[in-house]
Amino acid sequence: MDHRVIERNMGLMLALVLGVISLGGLAEIVPLFWQDAVVTPVPGLRPLTALELEGRDIYIREGCVGCHSQMIRKLAPEEARYGPHSRAGESVWDHPFLWGSKRTGPDLARVGKRYSDEWHRVHLINPRAVVPESNMPGFPWLAEQALDGADTPDKMRALRAVGVPYEDDVIERATADVEGKTELAALIAYLQQLGTHFDPDQEG
Repeated sequence: MDHRVIERNMGLMLALVLGVISLGGLAEIVPLFWQDAVVTPVPGLRPLTALELEGRDIYIREGCVGCHSQMIRKLAPEEARYGPHSRAGESVWDHPFLWGSKRTGPDLARVGKRYSDEWHRVHLINPRAVVPESNMPGFPWLAEQALDGADTPDKMRALRAVGVPYEDDVIERATADVEGKTELAALIAYLQQLGTHFDPDQEG
């Protein structure tokens, strides 16, 4: 085909550009579905508990992912600051992924157990009480809002449908595990497990 035909027909050019981009994207993405490092959970990974799962939803709802990434790149300065770089196998049960791309605040991929529950409680209510230079907003209402857990079993069933290995008994007691807990407690539970399932020494 003469290139002038393409250059003079914007519709045809657009279709061809989109076709090339689509093929290139598929060539890069599709092979990942069969790579063990991408689809196999890292040793020690477990599904989120009912309370952690609710905390993750609050993390998404409050926009935390807009300021905090959860992906440590394989660069010496990043590993020195945040810990071992992230592995794809740590996120195989995350729907959606919360890797993020912006760091107004620090990366949280390995924040679990780095601080106490009380530190997180104070920090989330009034960040400047523990980090004076912080520009993070406070979330005091989370301490006042209680969860009822009515939807938690359905969330777990939906996640099981896409591959998260939730057992029936875990789903059945999910409401009881969550009911009456504050949203603040749920968010802290979620933060405290981030990065705690991965041990670099257990890598094959």
